[in-house]
Amino acid sequence: MLKRLMLAAAAVALTAGAAFAVKDTITIGMQLEPPILDPTAGAAAAIKEVTYANIFQGLTKVTENGSIAPDLAKSWDVTDGGKVWTFHLHSGVTFQDGTPFSASDVKFSFDRARGPDSPNAQKPKYEDIESVTVVDPTTVRFTLKNPDGNFIFLTALGDSVIVSPKTVAEDKTHPIGTGPFEFVDWVKGDHIDLKRYPGYWGKKPALAKATFKFVSDPNAAFAAVMSGQIDAYPAFPAPETLQQFKSNPEFKVIVGTTQGETIMAMNNRNPPLSNIKVREAIAHAINRKDIIDGAMFGYGTPIGTHFPPTDPNYVDLTGLSKYDPALSKKLLAEAGVKLPLKLRLALPPPSYARRSGEIIQNELKAVGIDVTITDMEWAQWLDQVFKRHDFDLSIVSHTEANDIDIYARPNYYFGYNNPKFQKLIKTLQATSDPAERGKLLKEAQTIIAKDYVNAYLFQYPKLGVANVHIHGLWANQPNQSNDLTGVYWDQ
Repeated sequence: MLKRLMLAAAAVALTAGAAFAVKDTITIGMQLEPPILDPTAGAAAAIKEVTYANIFQGLTKVTENGSIAPDLAKSWDVTDGGKVWTFHLHSGVTFQDGTPFSASDVKFSFDRARGPDSPNAQKPKYEDIESVTVVDPTTVRFTLKNPDGNFIFLTALGDSVIVSPKTVAEDKTHPIGTGPFEFVDWVKGDHIDLKRYPGYWGKKPALAKATFKFVSDPNAAFAAVMSGQIDAYPAFPAPETLQQFKSNPEFKVIVGTTQGETIMAMNNRNPPLSNIKVREAIAHAINRKDIIDGAMFGYGTPIGTHFPPTDPNYVDLTGLSKYDPALSKKLLAEAGVKLPLKLRLALPPPSYARRSGEIIQNELKAVGIDVTITDMEWAQWLDQVFKRHDFDLSIVSHTEANDIDIYARPNYYFGYNNPKFQKLIKTLQATSDPAERGKLLKEAQTIIAKDYVNAYLFQYPKLGVANVHIHGLWANQPNQSNDLTGVYWDQ
């Protein structure tokens, strides 16, 4: 009898333990599927949203509040007035195939990023590196051509993660890094699976498995979250449905900020957009409030330049391009443009772009500009617009932090070429004093706003939806990532 009671009690205990086991798997929703999985070889934000801090790591990393923290480097020294940076690396680190990590991998990764055949989307950012020297297996030294007080930020970019020379050729489809999660599989058009890497050198994540599921349609995204098919959607594409989640105790809505300057890019190299009066006319024809209300359902902050309003050095320049259709018509007449002016608007898949495009199409028509919209898949947009510059207008959110320097690249997709601005950015890169950097950043914002390089629309908000029992998701998005290292369930 006693034996039967003990067995029964043990069975109850096992059942209770199973019933109250904390969940350790998660399915994350994403609107865009990454074209590849090597963040050092592609510009798409979706690549880093899957891989940054999860599969790959850098010398440093961006935290939720935007600060830079140690990662593969436990510390660093800055000497020679900011020209020499020496990083001290963690020991005992391995890549997910078991290969030991060392300073030589750091040298390989940065030499590749700055090399003549570099596939890196941010290659110009590495041009100021004069040399990378392996001091010993856990020490690497960077010597710069000029002092750079902001070099530490470069080491935290998703484009600067450390790759293995042994496996880098396969990273586009089978990424191998030093992070807490390792790649399992990629079902194109549907999902990517990761699992906890048992040999990870740092603190083990609470999650044993993570799936990134691609659901681009806003209605389908709503249904997938509501049904529990998706546990969390950190960048939710259907702001019109957020109130339904807010009123449902099973979910929580997470509203924060991003580094995403949402712009209508204008191809400055092509007539008549090469005429500043035409670009200014377009800017004055657009009502930001209409776009924020109509495309984002009231979420988003108006911007007048390519800089986040949350930054202490932000300058509110929205008044330079205030909504004024009468002024638009006057400027078009002064530019000698024959109306109707016909332009092409290329739109990538995100709902903010498609919805904004329809609103802008109507507003430009009111001032004599006929816009033909072409909806593109992400790969097509990257090829035709970003790489081949075959477009007139396009709407996209630039989510990389501290990226005003893209305006100093004449060959960048919107084709802005201003030697004065380029010189200012070089000065900025060589300046370490915070006050002086602030002055230069404000001047840079003002130059591109007055040149009407693009139509600046709004700062993209961070709108997330998750099961109420999930914790550790970032409220803000200071970089392009879905960092799962601190995510866990409470039941």
